[in-house]
Amino acid sequence: MSTLWAFPGQGAQQPGMLHGLPDAPVVRACLDQAGAVLDEPVLGLDSADALRDTRAVQLCLLIAGVACARLLLERGHRPDYVAGLSIGAYAAAVIAEALDFADALRLVALRGELMQRAYPSGYGMTAILGLDLSRIERLLEQVNSAAAPVYLANINADNQLVIAGSHTAMAQVAERARAMGAGAARPLAISVPSHCALLDAPAACLAEAFAQVEVRRPKVRYLSGSSARLILDADKLRDDLAYNMCRVVDWHSTLQTAVERGVRLHLELPPGTVLTGLARRVFSAGTVVAFQGTRLDSLDALLNQAEGLDR
Repeated sequence: MSTLWAFPGQGAQQPGMLHGLPDAPVVRACLDQAGAVLDEPVLGLDSADALRDTRAVQLCLLIAGVACARLLLERGHRPDYVAGLSIGAYAAAVIAEALDFADALRLVALRGELMQRAYPSGYGMTAILGLDLSRIERLLEQVNSAAAPVYLANINADNQLVIAGSHTAMAQVAERARAMGAGAARPLAISVPSHCALLDAPAACLAEAFAQVEVRRPKVRYLSGSSARLILDADKLRDDLAYNMCRVVDWHSTLQTAVERGVRLHLELPPGTVLTGLARRVFSAGTVVAFQGTRLDSLDALLNQAEGLDR
């Protein structure tokens, strides 16, 4: 059966996430490489205080995902597909051998700085559960304004959506959503309004930096978390990575595409288990597992079985 390695996005971060990585030479080498490229001790990025900074969060997610994926690669495993939610796309591109890890580190550091600088306060993201897309879109039309902008940001499931914008506008949408029967409307641990037009300008700046970096055709099939389509071309991948910060994430459709293409084992790389919960709704006939909290020998057995069936 085909396998998908999925890399989580911002909001999945956890204090100590780099300190808690498996103690293996390939993981330590990954941490050392990141420290050398960034010219800073990367184990200082995952404290609760440090994770208040968008740059630190995004770097930790990249490093954790690449380190654990490299550990699995060293143990003889290889994904059939990779995909990443938002910043997770960078780790996916590294594992697909389309983007060098060193370049990814520099680009992600810049990405986080651009996003934080554009909206240092007063903005963020809110998850709304229990309402469908059409009703959320109607609420956004009612509330959105130049003074208090708010937009659709993520389609995580058919009834789990994320909005982005000013705190004032999001609070209005959340209040109206609850009145319409939403099960929950809660702010996320994200301090910038990602995946909407508010980040058009930072994305354009990042694209300029991407123009100076080599991006190659993926050696592993790469599914875009924005378009939910397979990307085979290097230039299209460059565009997908540079601009994903200002494009709606359609993770629900990405998972559906994976299932339609024969994926039956979904593995979530660290940190966390957020994507695993979302995948269970779609992979009803498959296997869904998170790296975090699963023994390595159990992961080996699952991946060996899937790879054996695929052959």
